[in-house]
Amino acid sequence: QVQIVESGGGSVHPGGSLRLSCTASGLPFSGYDWAWYRQAQGKSREVVAVRLSSGSTNYIDAVRGRFTISRDSTKDTVYLQMNNLRPDDTAVYYCNPGASHRGTFYNTDNWGKGTQVTVSS
Repeated sequence: QVQIVESGGGSVHPGGSLRLSCTASGLPFSGYDWAWYRQAQGKSREVVAVRLSSGSTNYIDAVRGRFTISRDSTKDTVYLQMNNLRPDDTAVYYCNPGASHRGTFYNTDNWGKGTQVTVSS
């Protein structure tokens, strides 16, 4: 049984930092590309960052230079380091194992409950 658990969210002021963690069990961790998504209230879920199994990373323009996705295969954990946070980063953040092809990330149906990130002054 696949289990995805996100953690590390919280409330910070603009300019602050958070590191999100995503642990996974029940699947071959290293065999997937991994993505972080976010869903703001009233909006659709969007992919934020992708880490390919090759080690390459991709980011949406809104977070490039501020967020960093990484992976620790020894712990079956994916991280999202978020720096210089802004109010429009407020959302529930999810991670997902999937596959990336020609710039498009194809998610699987393995979703956790997400972790809330709130950025406000």
